Amino acid sequence: MDTSLNNDLITRPDSMLGRVISSAKLRDAVKGIKRIKRSHRQIRTENVFKKTLVIVALSTVVLVLGIMVTLAWQSTLSIKASGLSYLWGKVWDPVQDIFGAYPFILGTLLTSFTALIISIPFSFAVGIFLGEYFPNGLASNFLKNTVELIAAVPSVIYGFWGLAVLVPIVRSFETSIGVAPVGLGIFTSSLILAIMIIPYAASLTRSMIQMVPSNLKEAAYSLGATRWEVIRSVILPYTKSGLFAGILLSLGRALGETMAVTMVIGNTSLIPKNIFSPGNTMASIIANEFTEADHPVYLSALIELGLVLFLVTVVINMLGRRIIKQFTQE
Repeated sequence: MDTSLNNDLITRPDSMLGRVISSAKLRDAVKGIKRIKRSHRQIRTENVFKKTLVIVALSTVVLVLGIMVTLAWQSTLSIKASGLSYLWGKVWDPVQDIFGAYPFILGTLLTSFTALIISIPFSFAVGIFLGEYFPNGLASNFLKNTVELIAAVPSVIYGFWGLAVLVPIVRSFETSIGVAPVGLGIFTSSLILAIMIIPYAASLTRSMIQMVPSNLKEAAYSLGATRWEVIRSVILPYTKSGLFAGILLSLGRALGETMAVTMVIGNTSLIPKNIFSPGNTMASIIANEFTEADHPVYLSALIELGLVLFLVTVVINMLGRRIIKQFTQE
């Protein structure tokens, strides 16, 4: 018997099997190399993305600090001339170089917080209606678009509408309650601001309500709770941090509004005696008199008003975030 033939028959399959195993190992090795390259590329991409985010975040911080430093630097002349008495000074007389910001600080806080108080019920009502009762449908979409359109209308349009429509209505209301029928004043500007800031809190309220887990609401309904009880005991406690964030966003918008308030607030530098009196805000007085500043101290005093408005906004936002954090922990 020819043994060489048998040996050849035996070794050939072994050699073919060896080649198959070698090719399989080669393919595995190639795949492993590709995975390693892909993982290295992903790591590099992740590092680049992380560095980009850090740069953007630091740029934002630098920008805010740059604004504050610029305002402080440009306010140096006014700070040296008036000192801290600038904040509680009650007279604003550029002719005699007397600058007191108290009437404008008071006017800003009165208009902003009054507008916030007026807008909160409407903002929450719209948010609850769109988020819980009618989240979908033609009517819901129409109302959503309408609310968003309110935020998109330029403020000067609100000012014209206030002069043409709202001022006569407020004048008639003042006559009926025995107040001097001026029409222009803190109350009118607060009404304009309330309309302008409703979309901010309403949109955030709607989004937060739609994020409430359905199993929480279903559990309350299964225990016999009504729709109002679910809203009061489940939805509102669950979304309280978001609701306060919406209020804070609305307040920030109200503090910095300029054109609409300038057109209907009355533009007087006197301290408002009541909510129906004419007045001025820090933003409106800057808009009215910045181009009229004819000497450096006057211009510096207006810039210092901008610095005070910036600091007031920062302080209110910090306090608001502290409140939101406290409610979230509870």
